[in-house]
Amino acid sequence: MHIVLVHGAGGTPTTWSEVTPLLAAAGHPHTLVTNPMTSLEDDVAHTRAVAEGVGGPVLLVGHSYGGAVITNVGRSDVVKGLVYVAAFAPDEGETVNGIVERYPPAEVSKFMRRGPNGEWKSEHTDEYWAEIGWDVPVEQRVIWDTESRQSDNRIFTQPTGEPAWRTKPAWYLVAAEDRTLSTVVQRDMAARANAITEEVPGSHFTPRVRPAEVVAFIEKALAAL
Repeated sequence: MHIVLVHGAGGTPTTWSEVTPLLAAAGHPHTLVTNPMTSLEDDVAHTRAVAEGVGGPVLLVGHSYGGAVITNVGRSDVVKGLVYVAAFAPDEGETVNGIVERYPPAEVSKFMRRGPNGEWKSEHTDEYWAEIGWDVPVEQRVIWDTESRQSDNRIFTQPTGEPAWRTKPAWYLVAAEDRTLSTVVQRDMAARANAITEEVPGSHFTPRVRPAEVVAFIEKALAAL
């Protein structure tokens, strides 16, 4: 089965830079998606094209906002399961904004900055790293800062269609010390999706700081499928 890895808002394929060598070493075929982040609709279309182009059954893996993407792409017949890594798992008609607004603001909110056209980007100050991504190695912080992109507001405000987790098996890896997407929110979404759930310590940057645990969790999904 082919693994398709989907990054979150502001992200790039380097989200998975610590995960992919482990997947390769274990012989798991995988593809990295680079979404335009111009709208949820655009990102879903782009990821679906990637998934349907690999020529076989697919396991989708999404981090953060990437979970909203795989929730929609998962309706494709080629997709056999979904793995959420500290990710959004919206229900039909929900938006990313709508989910977070139902809960107290996460600590990351004070570092979010809005551009002139409504786009969003987090401000990665020393305080940001100390509070939000304390466990990310310094050398990886530099890469993240260099490659981080703005996210159009439409990725957060366009509603989800029928969620794939209603009809396809789902797994959810909760980041237990997440200050970007609250652990409470993650647990609630995982339970609603009836996802097989595990928790790991650490911040929202789970693929970077807990790659072995992420790969082990993916392998559990592969074995089940």
